[in-house]
Amino acid sequence: MGSKRMLLLGLVMLLAGPASLSAQDTTARVVKTLRTDWLFMKGEVPDGARLDYDDSHWDRVDVPHDWAIVGPFDEDHDKQEVTVIEDGERVPSIRTGRTGGLPYMGVGWYRKQLSFSGTASDKRVFIEFDGAMSNAKVYLNGQWVGGRPYGYSSFGFELTPYIRWGSTNVLAVRLENEPESARWYPGAGLYRAVRLLVLNRTHIPQWGVWVTTPEITHQEALVNIRTEIATKPPVHAAIRLETDIIDPSGKVVASLKKNLLPVTGDTVSQQLRLKDPRFWSADSPRLYKAVSRIKAGDQTLDVMETVFGIRTIRFTADSGMLVNGRWEKLKGVCLHHDLGALGAAFNKSALRHRLTLLKQMGCNAIRGAHNPHDPAMLELCDEMGFYFIDEAFDEWKLPKTANGYSRWFDEWAERDLTDMIRRDRNHPALIMYSIGNEVREQQQPEGYRVARFLTAICHREDPYRPVTAGFNQWKPAIDNGLADEVDIPGFNYKPAFYGRIRQLQPTWPIYGSETASTVSSRGSYHFPAQRFSMKAWEDNQSSAYDLEHCSWSQLPDEEWKALEDHPFVAGEFVWTGVDYLGEPTPYNCRWPSRSSYFGILDLAGIPKDRYFLYKSRWSDRPTLHVLPHWTWPEKLGEHVPVYVYTNYPEAELFVNGKSQGRKRFDPGELLDRYRLRWEDVVYQPGELKVIAYDVQGEIADSAVTETAGAPFRLVLTADRDTLTTDGDDLIYVTVEVQDRQGNLCPRADHLVNFSVEGSGFLRAVDNGNPASTEAFQAQYRNAFNGKCVAIVQSNGKTGKVFIRAESQGLVVGELTVDCTAKEHYKREWVEK
Repeated sequence: MGSKRMLLLGLVMLLAGPASLSAQDTTARVVKTLRTDWLFMKGEVPDGARLDYDDSHWDRVDVPHDWAIVGPFDEDHDKQEVTVIEDGERVPSIRTGRTGGLPYMGVGWYRKQLSFSGTASDKRVFIEFDGAMSNAKVYLNGQWVGGRPYGYSSFGFELTPYIRWGSTNVLAVRLENEPESARWYPGAGLYRAVRLLVLNRTHIPQWGVWVTTPEITHQEALVNIRTEIATKPPVHAAIRLETDIIDPSGKVVASLKKNLLPVTGDTVSQQLRLKDPRFWSADSPRLYKAVSRIKAGDQTLDVMETVFGIRTIRFTADSGMLVNGRWEKLKGVCLHHDLGALGAAFNKSALRHRLTLLKQMGCNAIRGAHNPHDPAMLELCDEMGFYFIDEAFDEWKLPKTANGYSRWFDEWAERDLTDMIRRDRNHPALIMYSIGNEVREQQQPEGYRVARFLTAICHREDPYRPVTAGFNQWKPAIDNGLADEVDIPGFNYKPAFYGRIRQLQPTWPIYGSETASTVSSRGSYHFPAQRFSMKAWEDNQSSAYDLEHCSWSQLPDEEWKALEDHPFVAGEFVWTGVDYLGEPTPYNCRWPSRSSYFGILDLAGIPKDRYFLYKSRWSDRPTLHVLPHWTWPEKLGEHVPVYVYTNYPEAELFVNGKSQGRKRFDPGELLDRYRLRWEDVVYQPGELKVIAYDVQGEIADSAVTETAGAPFRLVLTADRDTLTTDGDDLIYVTVEVQDRQGNLCPRADHLVNFSVEGSGFLRAVDNGNPASTEAFQAQYRNAFNGKCVAIVQSNGKTGKVFIRAESQGLVVGELTVDCTAKEHYKREWVEK
């Protein structure tokens, strides 16, 4: 195992549309995203695939589409009586919000008309799905095309044999989510993109280009490009493959040509040595492109653009992860696939918004929990600079839910894992494949056989990347051999055992695949401010003092101390970066609670206090944050603990100008090791101020919180000041209830009504309250602890977007943004 555990990884690419290509190129490969004019019906339709079925009464929807996110919320939706072994349970309990309290179960049908001209009958036509939830059955003109049970897999089929050329065609998709098929909110429907491809008979098939860089130095990189060629008679007598390499500045730096005989299924290898390569890393995400063209004479038969990066990654037992010759810790978070108020319906702009906030916090890695994510997740990780763990499964043969993936494992596991790898293996962000999370086979003497089977598939499909899994039963996983079957074992919530694992297996590189599981609600503070495990409060919230965690987990402080004490651990992935729908621990059995409390960002994407605690540890940017708010009329004269999260070495606290003392971090006391705490501050209304001092003892920064007066106005702030006209672009507009002096009213819960006019529309609303059952699609939202969010989407037209928020008795808030045809995303996530 030793040689397997030190892996040098060159990197790779990503499948993309043919941007910036010639007119001839774009006619050779026609790719159309099927976004609009879908018809949808919830419920079983016996003749839903029939060509002449009357669907005039069906709803018209855009795809991606999540039929369940519209609700309504109800505690009886998918109510489950289960024993969650992973949570330490030994007897069954009734869980009400486990899958979000949303009606995701049942059958849904989609239909869409397609037209193909008779002149295109010499072409080949394919359909691609980035994911469909779940048990997909695909038909064209009433004829069976194919199916895929796993809702998270990307897949595709050829439609050519079923097409009516020069006539109307109907694509139909039946999806079905079964009860107790998930343990978080999975979404429902065609929740990821669907594309139609019209290709020549000779073409590059889906995921048919693989770029690797197996030899890398600072002077040159060996680039190996493997291109699969698909053909169908009649074929050209001779063809050639031409490939251009484009550097991060857009310059063509190398070109290759190879003459071929058109043999179907043939894989062509091309190699070149690229001088003075520019390396990809999380700090410097530099990307190259390979543009591959198949030609017959002067005719372009197909073209594919592939984005790749050049970098080395090595994992060692002693020091963790080495990137391009430099040691780097994984400062990662786990993310589920839902996008809060948007549900599971994927939107790249929404994910970019989340990743931008995490990048600014100092996060450098994402674990895709616990299933394949949308391919755009990896695209953004490439572009923005995140290391990514691609996770395939949450269960193997032994079920966690009555109708989970275990039902499909024997028939589909190899296909699903193979397709995930072939889809994603070109991304420079991708550092490991995870074959499972907390699988119950850890406890089985023969469970290692499944791990060996899955690891072998990964090594076969991509020998350049290591294989991992997340183990929560560390001792059985080692004793039963599962952990020895992967290249780099990950351990969930085991900081107390890193040293013991090291003693047992001194040659293993390891990391924290899930850490912390601290729970909190943004802006909700409960007293006393002390550590609790699985604490339930009357308001169904968890305290924002960041001292509450789950029975199986720890505080961030414990993980950080363990990482400092055991520098051989490669880093951590916090559970979770953002709140998600479902799993409302510790309120699993108490309604209304329908989303998690684990997030560093709340479900609406607003940072919690914990965001600044992590930023103080992970980011080089100066950080100074004080909590709680300072509006406590009922606690006049009582003690209100005050915490400061900072990366300055010392701070002094003042109440109305009176010093409460200076404090430095105390390595000997866990809760004072990474936080500055004043536990006995007597509350008086007025000004709470903290002054930070640098290493020389000079004043370096300050932060002020004032007691809020009566709510007076609504203030709107957008994450960006422009939208693009692509029809999918979003802005997040945060609404604050403020007093006359501009202070946040931190306990305000006013009902806020929204209106959007011009070149955009209101897509969804949220407030980050995990116990709220308000509809995300409503035109209104109650503020939660003084804030709520409106998500505004482009309608595809240039012009102005006018956003208005009003609440009875408050000054109206207004905001105007531009909607332009030009992409304008700023690289605000770049820290250095």
